[in-house]
Amino acid sequence: MQVLKIIAELMELAARTSPKTKGEDFVVTKIINGDEINRLAEAMLKFGEDSGKPGFARDAQSVKLSEQVLLIGIKEARPAGLNCGACGFTSCAQVVAQEIGECKAPQCAFRYLDLGIALGSAVRTASELCADNRIMYRIGVAARKAGIISADFVLGIPVSGSGKNIYFDRRL
Repeated sequence: MQVLKIIAELMELAARTSPKTKGEDFVVTKIINGDEINRLAEAMLKFGEDSGKPGFARDAQSVKLSEQVLLIGIKEARPAGLNCGACGFTSCAQVVAQEIGECKAPQCAFRYLDLGIALGSAVRTASELCADNRIMYRIGVAARKAGIISADFVLGIPVSGSGKNIYFDRRL
């Protein structure tokens, strides 16, 4: 459906224009569809097999049925400079992101909040336009590992317009 492409673009706009801490923007976005969705689903299956995490296979099936996927992440996010300790460190100078597990961390807690606001803005937009969607952590892990998006921490939002919500009405 062409309308789902437009909805994904409006979701991306909502994420891009969402408020950011101190007006500093470290949010990155990318819409994928078509063959790139299949590439993502295959990357999810491979990561799940390699890591022994079966949830990736289940979510890959949902992704394969999606017409659009919006990726939203943060990249090279500098700490907000508040020395608030919410990240677990006493000083922002101690927050130095490095490859840890499935993402680059630690990150400033306010940058994670910025990401959350961007995600919330995107899914609100999809919901208001009656498009099925769901925020998925596993999409972001696989997209990042496969080089589909360049970001330090990413989540994905698949979008569908079928008669049944494929992201919630599924077998676990």
